[in-house]
Amino acid sequence: MTETFNLLWMLLLCAGVNLPFGRWRSRQEKFSFLWWLFIHAPVPLIIALRVYLHVHWAFIPLCVAMAALGQYLGGKRGKNRE
Repeated sequence: MTETFNLLWMLLLCAGVNLPFGRWRSRQEKFSFLWWLFIHAPVPLIIALRVYLHVHWAFIPLCVAMAALGQYLGGKRGKNRE
């Protein structure tokens, strides 16, 4: 039960942490330094969180997918506000 809770918490945080970064990324010129930075900045936090919550390495692709979803949704929200 604890492993399932940790995995769900991890997946929600992967998406949630990337929402503001996706919004900020959407306002930058594509392939600029800041655009690249806003994509990669949350990665160390997600890695530390995965290690802290003892989420198995086999779930990394799922975490990456949730992070990409957070970037996408944040980018959509950022473009709608302009």
